[in-house]
Amino acid sequence: MTAEDLIAFEKDIAELFAAKKVRGPIHLSGGNEEQLIDIFKNIDRADWIFCSYRSHYAALLHGIDPKWIKARIIEGHSMNLMNAEHHFFTSAIVGGILPIAVGTAAALKRKESKKKVWCFVGDMASTTGAYHEALQYSFGHDLPINFIVEDNGVSCNTPTNDVWGFARERAKATDYKYERIYPHSGIDKWVQF
Repeated sequence: MTAEDLIAFEKDIAELFAAKKVRGPIHLSGGNEEQLIDIFKNIDRADWIFCSYRSHYAALLHGIDPKWIKARIIEGHSMNLMNAEHHFFTSAIVGGILPIAVGTAAALKRKESKKKVWCFVGDMASTTGAYHEALQYSFGHDLPINFIVEDNGVSCNTPTNDVWGFARERAKATDYKYERIYPHSGIDKWVQF
């Protein structure tokens, strides 16, 4: 998958949403193609991926069939793409995937598996207690998990730093910054179904 492929996929989904073909809310990605492509170079197809509700790019980069992803989105499952065969799980609950990802990493360690867990969260989720507990437990028990913070500076449409009143610092995690192209939800215009 190239950056152009990812962008074209999201543009297609935006057009389907505008044409009232999608049966639920959508959270589109944009502006973070290169960062995710670089991260996924280190991810094995057998590894486990846990994402937030903005997960189309991750699903594509993890090798899930774009036709399957598109069909699930049209059915209204944009925010909760799940594919057990590809070890790909998401949650629309902010930080909801954190304890599940940690539990999966603990199970992989007990089984002495070579697989890893990759847990993607937004910048607001990375300020929650659940995130810090997951991070501390994982590092304290040397679990095979990597946390990726996708920092677009906003939680929904509220600047994350305005919520907390200071610039956040995160240790022991990979994060990257990007400016999103699409709004928090939808395509920046009202679509009446």
